[in-house]
Amino acid sequence: MAALALVTGGVVLSPSSPAQATAKKLQTISAGKARFQVLSPTLIRTEYSPGGKFTDGSTFNVIGRNGFSPTRFTKRVSQGWLTIETAAATLRYRLGSGPFTDDNLTVRLKSGKQTVTAAPWAGLGAPDCVPGALCEAEALALNGLSVGTDHRDYTGRGFAAGFEGTGTSLTFAVTPAAAGAQQLSVRYANSTGGDGQNVARTLTVTVDGVASGTLTLPPTANWDTWALATVPLTLTAGRHEISLVRTATDSGNVNVDSLAVLAPGAAYPAPTPPSPQPCAFGAVCEADTGTLTGGSRLADDHNGYSGDGFVAGMERTGAGVALTVTGVPAAGDYRVQLRYANGPAGAQPVQTRTMSVTANDAAPVTATLPPTSGWDYWRTESVVVSLKAGTNTVALGCPTDQSCNVNLDTVAVAAKNAPLLAPHAPLGGYRRGLDNVNGGARTYGGLLYQDGWSLLDDSASALYRPATRTVTQRPTAGQDGYVFAYGQDYRRGLRELSTLTGPTKLLPRWAYGVWYSEYFDRTAAEFEAIVARFKSEGVPLDALVVDTDFKAPDKWNGWSIDPTRIPDWKTFAARLRSQGVHTGLNIHPSILGSDPHFAGAQQIAKGKLQKTGCNGGPDCYVFDFGDADQLKAYLWLHDQMGAEGLDFWWLDWCCDASRSTLPGVTPDAWINQQYADQTGFAFSRAYGSLQAGGYGNPGPVATGPWADKRTTLHFTGDTISNWETLRYEVGYTPGESAATGLAAVSHDIGGHTGGLQEPGSEPGSTKLPDDLYARWVQMGTFQPIDRLHSNHSDRLPWQYGAAANASAKKFLNLRKKLQPYTYAAAAEATRTGTPIVRAMYLAYPGEQEAYSTAGSQYLYGPDLLVAPVTTPGPTASTTVWFPPGNTWTDYFTGKRYAGGTTASIATTLDTMPVFVRSTAKRP
Repeated sequence: MAALALVTGGVVLSPSSPAQATAKKLQTISAGKARFQVLSPTLIRTEYSPGGKFTDGSTFNVIGRNGFSPTRFTKRVSQGWLTIETAAATLRYRLGSGPFTDDNLTVRLKSGKQTVTAAPWAGLGAPDCVPGALCEAEALALNGLSVGTDHRDYTGRGFAAGFEGTGTSLTFAVTPAAAGAQQLSVRYANSTGGDGQNVARTLTVTVDGVASGTLTLPPTANWDTWALATVPLTLTAGRHEISLVRTATDSGNVNVDSLAVLAPGAAYPAPTPPSPQPCAFGAVCEADTGTLTGGSRLADDHNGYSGDGFVAGMERTGAGVALTVTGVPAAGDYRVQLRYANGPAGAQPVQTRTMSVTANDAAPVTATLPPTSGWDYWRTESVVVSLKAGTNTVALGCPTDQSCNVNLDTVAVAAKNAPLLAPHAPLGGYRRGLDNVNGGARTYGGLLYQDGWSLLDDSASALYRPATRTVTQRPTAGQDGYVFAYGQDYRRGLRELSTLTGPTKLLPRWAYGVWYSEYFDRTAAEFEAIVARFKSEGVPLDALVVDTDFKAPDKWNGWSIDPTRIPDWKTFAARLRSQGVHTGLNIHPSILGSDPHFAGAQQIAKGKLQKTGCNGGPDCYVFDFGDADQLKAYLWLHDQMGAEGLDFWWLDWCCDASRSTLPGVTPDAWINQQYADQTGFAFSRAYGSLQAGGYGNPGPVATGPWADKRTTLHFTGDTISNWETLRYEVGYTPGESAATGLAAVSHDIGGHTGGLQEPGSEPGSTKLPDDLYARWVQMGTFQPIDRLHSNHSDRLPWQYGAAANASAKKFLNLRKKLQPYTYAAAAEATRTGTPIVRAMYLAYPGEQEAYSTAGSQYLYGPDLLVAPVTTPGPTASTTVWFPPGNTWTDYFTGKRYAGGTTASIATTLDTMPVFVRSTAKRP
């Protein structure tokens, strides 16, 4: 057999070894230290290895590389460029140019009617910092850190927050002109950390991967106070990559605002405002690269934008942005395309807004900007203006205080007949959890982007044998990434993600029914009475989850079942199972030194469990899931519970300091794999680690969110109970699934704590307002998992007034009726990658309304259009967009609506906006 290899002069045949059989099957093109594998017309693997040795085995993320059919493609070399062309994409690489960068590897594709040329590896390496200049930390390469904005007096868009876990780091590059002594100066804040200490902290400075010194950061007055710390460096001439790393011997727990590489003793530089940049004709330009006036500013406190942020502050007369448009081919009429978000502006009602568009000295033209479904959701509108050939000034402004009141993301100037041009903006996004979310939170982009391509960077992922769960570190470092070029066929992108990284977990059929859980101290008899009440009230119940109070000797992290709460677990679980109710138990991953099982666990762990203090008290030990002995001890403790007949564990890794130091695997995905091996699936947070940003501000990790879907029912954590959070969750669920491919997302239906609370029906309990409770239960009916839960707050229908009680019972019974439909949608998600809860743009990628309404409505399975009510009151009016190509029938009233229209739907607590596609049978 032979494998294709490329050399600068052309294509030659070179013998293949047995180890290269996989490479042949995957149609591999070798080009020196670079290698490419064409997996499908829309998926190409790009590898660069400094040593010329490549990875053919599975990685922790990528387990399905061999699951693709052979793909027809062409390849050629011309003028030093390798070109690989499939039916959907053209990839070019400049031979001999080294690692992939923004200027030596590109991909061209069609996304709808738009031709897109992308540089997939742009911005993924260490960004360059000019010697002597200030570099904002949030703009550097962050690993396990998040961008914070919750303290004052930072510069730029925020700061690098955390350094809470071993291995967290920030990296940049600097290129001194000559060898010599330098100093690294860092602007930081250091107050009382998550470990309760207020002490001098340390980080390790590495140069080109080698430890070069220790940066010591004394305490500051508080987290709003910033100070400077320095460490000497000796650098040779040329480019160096420098990192601030929390190693196992460092204490971390600091925030970093900015840094600079300076001559010894030089003053710390001031921030340099960015200069306006020209906007080329036919290109999608970031609005914030223009000249901002009248209070307009760069912001990034919402989701779904492209680039570094969007223009906010367009709230009053005189606010605006002016762009210099270059390269207009000839005098004539052209379209100015505006991508914007138009959500609630203070106390004003959501309404269509206007913006003036002025070309040069001509009279302004008015752009009309309809509402979007929130500030995280964007739409593109256009207006025609007259331009001269060459360079023009296009000014966007607010002629009155009532105009504008939108956020502006991108601007494009194109021919009148050009398609609307989409930027590289994420569709949906993910977080480890929604803990403490109070109406909104930052998410991180995943697979889908609106201009039709993305890069799955697998460089940090370890080698992995799925059959044996064996992790092996890669022998060499390099670049390993998968270029997706799905265009507007987003469902194809999700299907190929499923093939490449493994399908989303299909849960047991019962899991798609009704769940009940509450953080409230109850006995077995009290739980059984609640189960009996479900039956007598005519409400279905499929799963009962017992929160932390069942544990002994400590209710937080004891490893025995308290006999005063549940005297005989086996009998208790069997009685519930006989009634069709499945059970789960809460776990917090720590143990007290006084626990009767501690000695056994410490012995199995070979003495490696570390005392850290935690919610259970100061005598608290935690686990390193990445250490085989500690993992064995942790899993052994579950066996000591004696929870025979249990269906699943709920890993509540919210707190304490357990971690995974195993390189090359996402910590959540690693421990979730262990649970799935025990009980069939994990019920836990996902995609990151407690150490990557902590409880309320989770950030992404280098290995990404790709492996979790194979094992995990995603528990999204402890949200605040109010209308704003309910509204946020409507768009979050389909957005998470679109970003990660994980279909089984589970919110606390009703929220977890705080927010809108009234006195409850039991001592020490609260309840939601009746309308909020009823509407949240309605939304839960059309979620992947319908799990009533709270922190000492009523979630049972009969704990509410007559109207809310009747509504909740009706919809919980509807959930049970829909269980076969939901399970079929879940099976389809596992089979095809298309999730249960589907953002509108998955089915209607060519419609602007599919993007702008993605925060207020979605498809539940293939045939139900759902628009949950998120406004208070016994009646509500909800605006619904009906997609073209079908008529849509109201599930409750039978009224029909034409596709391609928008209507206001009035409902009481007894109904909600749900519609059946005309070609489908009513489920």
